[in-house]
Amino acid sequence: MSTKTKFVYTCQKCGAEYPKWAGHCADCGAWNSLVEDVVVKSNPRFSGYLATTTETVSLLAEVTSDTKSRIPTSIEELDRVLGGGLVVGSAVLIGGDPGIGKSTLLLQALCNLSQHHKVLYITGEESLQQIAMRARRLELPEDKLFLLAETQVEKIINIAIQEQPEIIAIDSMQTMYTEIIPSAPGGVGQIRECTAQLVRYAKQSKAALFIVGHVTKEGTLAGPKVLEHMVDCVLYFEGEQDSRFRVIRATKNRFGAVNELGIFAMTDRGLKEVSNPSAIFLANHDVPISGSAIMVTWEGSRPLLVEVQALVDDSHLTNPRRVTVGLDPNRLSILLAVLHRHGGIPTYNQDVFINVVGGVRITETAIDLALLLAILSSIRNRPLEQGLVVFGEVGLAGEIRPVQSGQERIRAAIKHGFKKVIIPKANAPKKPIPEIEIIAVKNLTEALQAVR
Repeated sequence: MSTKTKFVYTCQKCGAEYPKWAGHCADCGAWNSLVEDVVVKSNPRFSGYLATTTETVSLLAEVTSDTKSRIPTSIEELDRVLGGGLVVGSAVLIGGDPGIGKSTLLLQALCNLSQHHKVLYITGEESLQQIAMRARRLELPEDKLFLLAETQVEKIINIAIQEQPEIIAIDSMQTMYTEIIPSAPGGVGQIRECTAQLVRYAKQSKAALFIVGHVTKEGTLAGPKVLEHMVDCVLYFEGEQDSRFRVIRATKNRFGAVNELGIFAMTDRGLKEVSNPSAIFLANHDVPISGSAIMVTWEGSRPLLVEVQALVDDSHLTNPRRVTVGLDPNRLSILLAVLHRHGGIPTYNQDVFINVVGGVRITETAIDLALLLAILSSIRNRPLEQGLVVFGEVGLAGEIRPVQSGQERIRAAIKHGFKKVIIPKANAPKKPIPEIEIIAVKNLTEALQAVR
């Protein structure tokens, strides 16, 4: 069969295709995102593993679900983000900055999994000797892990058919290529086609698939956006360069929650799980400081205590600055308007800077009340009471709305030694809790009076 190819220009952000180059993508609005790509009109796709497959139409009621339990990785924080472990036949994409620890975490998980399952680790970036050196430095079990240094997808699938591994890892997708597309590895077309072939094999063979992906300078996964739609789970590995802590979060998960966090500490023995995640988000101050409040956020299935810092200063600009780290800036603007209207405290001539300690991002509205009290503390230059925890959503009318899992948040505060909590009235427990003083408020005015 003859192969006819044509060149198109593909947007690296959304995957839209254009016959000619343009500086602007009309679909997603991105600039300078179009790159040359090859489209195979008559595609002789590799079909060695499809030859014996006969697809038929089935009734939903006749389809039997796979009741096999998940495969635990023996790394509790990774299992938490995955939703309880690896699912048979699933494809998991792991992205992160260079040197963040993706390959280290993957090697630790694969060595643990290889003790009870057949695992094939395919590397396109490192040699087998480099992987062996890392495993021995980390003192990992290395007697049952199979390695392969290969970058051609067709050869990889052929070897997988022969070896029949239960778990396959690809490190990384940007180094893989397929012969049916005449372009260099790492291109949009290559990444899309290689991922499609590997995911198709994983679904048909019921092998769990790990894929390591690079990220762009904007922090998004390199390659077409359709790449994230092809896989079942997308994990981002994050961390500051000057911090030893690493956070892994799921932005897509067909088999679990997408708001779970896995927290690790980088050591000379690899990545170690953090048993008390709240400790890394709470700064230990020798003396109380103004502009700081402690709140309890809910991440997936567990509460985390986080410190929120605010700095309010006189502005010399026509439009005062509103800068946030770890928080939606639009939410800050709304809360400042509520503080002015219902609390009588204006900030229209002041710069407001907000920071969530530890690099965690908070998207839930339970941070509202803690944020406003931190801003009030900075304006007055007076610290909040020591041992105080705050959480609650603030409405546009100044009312304090309840948040989910209020009782669990209170128990988390007690566990970490806090003695006083300000919460929405609707979240107040029916019976007093002797370990902590509970102040239940129904509007912003009551909350402000509680800290005067």
